[in-house]
Amino acid sequence: MRCALCLCLISLSLLAGCSQAMETTSNSNAANNPLTKATRDMLLRKSMRVEAPIFVRIYKKESELEIWKQKDDGLFHLFKSYPICNFSGELGPKLKQGDKQAPEGFYRVTKGQMNPNSKFHLSFNLGYPNAYDRSYRRTGANLMVHGDCRSAGCYAMTDALVEEIYALAREAFAGGQQSFDVHAYPFRMTTKNMELHKKSRWIKFWRDLKKGHDEFEITRLPPKIRVCERRYHVNPAFADYEHQINPAGPCPGSPGFRPMRPPPQLTIAKSERRRGADPIRDAIDGSDEAGNQQDDDFNSLSLPDQLFSDDISAIRDSQY
Repeated sequence: MRCALCLCLISLSLLAGCSQAMETTSNSNAANNPLTKATRDMLLRKSMRVEAPIFVRIYKKESELEIWKQKDDGLFHLFKSYPICNFSGELGPKLKQGDKQAPEGFYRVTKGQMNPNSKFHLSFNLGYPNAYDRSYRRTGANLMVHGDCRSAGCYAMTDALVEEIYALAREAFAGGQQSFDVHAYPFRMTTKNMELHKKSRWIKFWRDLKKGHDEFEITRLPPKIRVCERRYHVNPAFADYEHQINPAGPCPGSPGFRPMRPPPQLTIAKSERRRGADPIRDAIDGSDEAGNQQDDDFNSLSLPDQLFSDDISAIRDSQY
């Protein structure tokens, strides 16, 4: 009887999984630990500034997480590849709450998504579901990269590795980066791997992901991603239609497209940014030389809420 009770408790713990990563751990100061001398020395050897922006790529099948850093040439260069200790589920995107699938797709992490008090040591929220996920009515919340080496839908690292990753992100935010992209792939997006999985139900989805992967491989710059017609579009010509795109509707330029007026507060915020443009900061944030913001917060992928009948506010409020 006692053994059965233990097994039941363990099962409940696993089912709760990453959703408990929101809970606080008051005795941990790991979020403030400085980068180790070895890490700083590696950054120096690679001519990378500690505070420079970062970009993250994840590969499920290979269980690897890559950190890329922007160098003074403006391009991103590979800093380090970290082994993922554990992830749950199979190849393919997350579909619903409780399926224990780790997400695949294009996500963005803001400072507010960093959790220094995670039950799983340290964590950052990937921002699932984004506009693409929501256009398919996919559910779930609190999908993260965290420590503790156990997962029920998240990407789990060892505590030591997540401390380094967290610190690199922390320093990038301190240096002025407003958010960083996380591109989560099923496997390394090679022609050979695509051929091996061509009969998968997700091959069309993966082909769209590969476009984003290949764009970065060519340019060494994280591409702009927009969602319409329930598909990811990479560096589309309509990228500047920022808040006029219905993720589930036709793309700009397509028959049936009807522009939407952006919320007033977004229009005001954009005008204020233009008046006080900082060319150096704009270069990091993705603005052009005139200071016109080309890539408003990637969280626009989660706008507009009114297009969806789900209880989006509940999903949003369940995050950090």
